Amino acid sequence: MAVKIRLARKGRKKLAYYHIVVADSRSPRDGRYIEKIGKYNPITDPATIELDFNKALDWLQNGALPTDTCRAILSYKGVLLKKHLNEGVKKGAFDEAEAEKRFNEWMKQNDEKINAKKSNLEKTADDDKVGRIEAEKKVNDARAAKLAKKNAELAAKEAAELKQITTPVEDTVQAAEEAPAEPAADAPQE
Repeated sequence: MAVKIRLARKGRKKLAYYHIVVADSRSPRDGRYIEKIGKYNPITDPATIELDFNKALDWLQNGALPTDTCRAILSYKGVLLKKHLNEGVKKGAFDEAEAEKRFNEWMKQNDEKINAKKSNLEKTADDDKVGRIEAEKKVNDARAAKLAKKNAELAAKEAAELKQITTPVEDTVQAAEEAPAEPAADAPQE
């Protein structure tokens, strides 16, 4: 029986996450598995990986073959390096203390790299947010200026219309006051 370390898809359409499982290579992708050793969520940035390090290492040392994606995940988490160092200890290339020292150095560098990426993503997100706020302020200022201009034009137009309306009324009132009162032609004279 060939045993593989592979991903089993979960989640819904376009929002998939995966379980990292150890399964018989003949079983279906989302079907029966021997043991679940972790979770992988590629939607988050950076991808979220929860892995039982010791179980993964035990399965690798017992001959389980990872798929390409799982190999990348195991390499990212340091499981493959630990397996490599353990084989070096078995062959006598170096001792257990040296293997632990090398592994801890690698883990420290890897953690720094991951933290740098996270802080860079946060900084980029903050810069992007500030840029969007500034762009929104410019648009709002332009809209406010356009609205103020339009209101000023409307006020000027209304003032002109009011002046045109009041001028003929005032002219007729003045004309009526200046004209002498004439008797009506239809009225009978005595």
